[in-house]
Amino acid sequence: TEKVVLQQLLAYLTEHKLICPSQSAYRPHHSTETALLKITNDILLALDSGNVSLLTLLDLSAAFDTIDHCILLDRLQHMYGISGTALSWFSSYLTNRTQSVIVDDHISQVSSLSYGVPQGSVLGPILFILYTKPLSDLIQCHSIESQSFADDTQLQVSVPPSNIQSAISSLETCLSDIQTWMLENKLKLNNDKTEALLLRSSSKSFSVGKPTTISVCGCEISFSSSARNLGFYIRDDMSVELHIKNVCRSAYSELRRISTIRHLLSVDSTKTLVSAFVLSRLDYCNSLLSGCSEHLLEKLKMVQNSAARLVLKAHKRDHVSPLLRTLHWLAIQARIEYKLSTLFHSFFFDTAPVYLSDFLHVYSPSRQLRSSFDKNSTHSAHKDQTFGHRSFSHAALSV
Repeated sequence: TEKVVLQQLLAYLTEHKLICPSQSAYRPHHSTETALLKITNDILLALDSGNVSLLTLLDLSAAFDTIDHCILLDRLQHMYGISGTALSWFSSYLTNRTQSVIVDDHISQVSSLSYGVPQGSVLGPILFILYTKPLSDLIQCHSIESQSFADDTQLQVSVPPSNIQSAISSLETCLSDIQTWMLENKLKLNNDKTEALLLRSSSKSFSVGKPTTISVCGCEISFSSSARNLGFYIRDDMSVELHIKNVCRSAYSELRRISTIRHLLSVDSTKTLVSAFVLSRLDYCNSLLSGCSEHLLEKLKMVQNSAARLVLKAHKRDHVSPLLRTLHWLAIQARIEYKLSTLFHSFFFDTAPVYLSDFLHVYSPSRQLRSSFDKNSTHSAHKDQTFGHRSFSHAALSV
């Protein structure tokens, strides 16, 4: 029943454009990768323009467990226009729930649940998104860019180095308002897990000294040199070296585990395991690796080569290209280009997230040219320089 309700609810919200455009969770054609592409694209282009960027990663404590049912039902009615029988159904779905704890053969007393959405439910995530939509409107009032994936929110602002103190002050004011809104809505910002990065080119200097901390609701948080953002590691110089290092380490760990039982597995079974536990790591957010150095991509190639030799029981000196063809695996660079092409293709069918479509425009020359008849001709509104060639708005056009 929940799946049927979710399907109808998403269709209604999509048709009337009621979901926040910057929210990427639980929506068709949206993902952590598209959210990261938006954020990194803005930062890379800002660095090319000589600006510096502040990136703050917010974390909520037990976000799904503290949703107030009365506030949620009120928003469903007045913000999203859900009323009558549909609203009564949601009220019945949320209320009169209980919980207890079982340890061995002992069970606790039953307690009623006045807050939160059901754990592991189908509707829980989308209800959380609808509950927190006003937060994105609040952030926009401060002229700060934001991207969200469920309860993970990223705030980003780019300014010239000379205006960095003013930008920090604006961001701190925004964070203070966010904290106030969360308290009013029974949510809690986890200051211990909130991270901040000051992203800049190594050639840029600050006229009044480089800032080292930012105040988040009274807590001084030092700028980190790197952070894990939606599973992707970001460094303050926008290098992807740390991410590739962590991917290779976890992938080799999985390969060692699989190798211990390889003698018990068929080729197909081994290929399935490697695809699930190794290739999935290589492919995660790999569109963000476009334009990185061949030296770094070589590390990922070595992982893939080891995986291919493990599946086919090949010697370490065997040439790997025939093995990849046998397994029907694209090489690392081709996998990156394939992901970019898939995202670029969705632009022409209006299925791409709005925040990615805004980076691309159909080319309309001022006078009639041969290329005018090519409906698929596009161009980016940005030029590539030191960092820009890695941005989605450039990389998607170069594949």
